Amino acid sequence: QVQLVESGGGLVQPGGSLRLSCAASGRFFSINNMGWYRQAPGKQRELVATMTSGGSTNYADSLKGRFTISRENAKNTVYLRMNSLKPEDTAVYYCNAELWNGAVGSVWMTYWGQGTQVTVSS
Repeated sequence: QVQLVESGGGLVQPGGSLRLSCAASGRFFSINNMGWYRQAPGKQRELVATMTSGGSTNYADSLKGRFTISRENAKNTVYLRMNSLKPEDTAVYYCNAELWNGAVGSVWMTYWGQGTQVTVSS
């Protein structure tokens, strides 16, 4: 079984920072894209940032400059550093990863973490 386990969420004041972590574990051979999405109450899930295994990144335009995604491929872990947080950043943040089990003929599968709550409030 494959699991994505997120950590690092919590309550932070406006202007503060948080770092989220997501580690993939279980039986798989390779990871391609890893990334973060978020879902605020009453809204659709939206892209935050993604990073390929080679280090190429993609960010939501509105978050560029405040959020930074990074990876430690050896640890199968992706991070999200969030600075200058605003109340509108309040959401459940989900980790996402594309994994391949290594079997001939198998396809890349997308997995999601359980989500971690980030609340920005004074």
